[in-house]
Amino acid sequence: MSASDTPDIRRHMERLAAEGVDVVRVIYPDLIGTDRARDVLLDHLPSASEHGLAFCRAVYHTSPQGDVVPVAGGLDAGLPDVCVRPDLSTAAPLPWEPGVATCLGEVTDPATGGPAPESPRDLLRTVLARCSEQGLRPVVGPELEYFLLTPDPGTPTGWRRSPEATGAVYTAGLRADPDNHLLRTLRQLRDLGLGVVTGNHEFDGGQYEINLTHSEALDAADRAFRFKAAVKELARKEGNMATFMAKPFGNAGGSGFHLHLSCSDAEGHNSFDDPSGAYGLSATARHAVAGILAHAPALAALANPTVNSYKRFGPDTLAPWLIDWGLDNRSAMVRIPPERGSGARLELRLGDASANPYLLIAGTIAAALLGIQEGEEPPAPLEGYGYDTAKSALLPASLPTALDALEADTALTDVLGKDFTTSFLTYKRNEVERFQRHVTDWEFTEYAYHL
Repeated sequence: MSASDTPDIRRHMERLAAEGVDVVRVIYPDLIGTDRARDVLLDHLPSASEHGLAFCRAVYHTSPQGDVVPVAGGLDAGLPDVCVRPDLSTAAPLPWEPGVATCLGEVTDPATGGPAPESPRDLLRTVLARCSEQGLRPVVGPELEYFLLTPDPGTPTGWRRSPEATGAVYTAGLRADPDNHLLRTLRQLRDLGLGVVTGNHEFDGGQYEINLTHSEALDAADRAFRFKAAVKELARKEGNMATFMAKPFGNAGGSGFHLHLSCSDAEGHNSFDDPSGAYGLSATARHAVAGILAHAPALAALANPTVNSYKRFGPDTLAPWLIDWGLDNRSAMVRIPPERGSGARLELRLGDASANPYLLIAGTIAAALLGIQEGEEPPAPLEGYGYDTAKSALLPASLPTALDALEADTALTDVLGKDFTTSFLTYKRNEVERFQRHVTDWEFTEYAYHL
């Protein structure tokens, strides 16, 4: 039976047609978490489902500037294809684009029939399979911040924050958001079915935070990926730009990507909770914390994946730059929120908003899993305001240092897989090389007149 004859395909097509959809946008994440896509007319979905959509594999190796990085399996192999099939169970109409629905795509390598080595979604699946062997089912709640920018030809970048109000952290309404960007965005994301729950203006002018409900790890990553794509698309529709860049302005703070992580056991109980355990946490939870601390330098490469990421760190930034943990302490890299029982969890505050959701979640879970397997206890939790280098080790202070730490952490890279790790390191080291050759505005201003 061909795909066009399957009841499942027909059922999805009938549902979409009844909702006024005649185009389906099939999307999947590239190596840096950007959405790659193709629009498919509804009548052609059976063919797309049966044969797949061909994409050049080197799309995983293509930089934001359009350079094809020489990652193995791309240029050296003659730019072969990957095959993407729509997962119509994830299809949902786009509230702001009449007649268009979007769905996730499943990526395979035609040469092997298995997942593409660089596929972030499949990397997470691999890590989750290792967790399943231990009877653990990770549950994740993502928190993401971003800046909304409006065009301004008078600025060096051509963009300015919108609005530029200061001191408006934890506010909502017209005082900090005179154009009601947040309300419109929340409603559109809700209608897309992404599980958004709350939103507010953040610390700096034009900075917003929208939180997503917690769910099993793959679903949480899917929703975070689609969330970032949707926020950027909505801003562009209004002539603006939403950026998840870690620190787009020198005179403003950075944007974080915090992860709340717990695990469910086979019976669905929160395996991080134990009223009789130290700090009200189970041994599983404490070992997970220890694992994340132990592998934090390598994890930084996935959580803080750009040259710009490391400009977000520093004293009094509330962005962690030391390897520590604390009980309801926002100056720690790993914070344990005060809830226990079904709400027991850890919050990793290391990630910045530029991180690929699949890679950040996969790396965090892999580090936690290693800690659980090792059975080590974490050191005493941080007390008081942190950022004391006499008490805790430093995280990597640059992307090259983080990449070296990832390569050296053989326990973590064993979980992530050699093929993925090699591709990621090659891609990111090329980014570092290109940056190091680039002459910046700062250099010209600093040196040109006097030297």
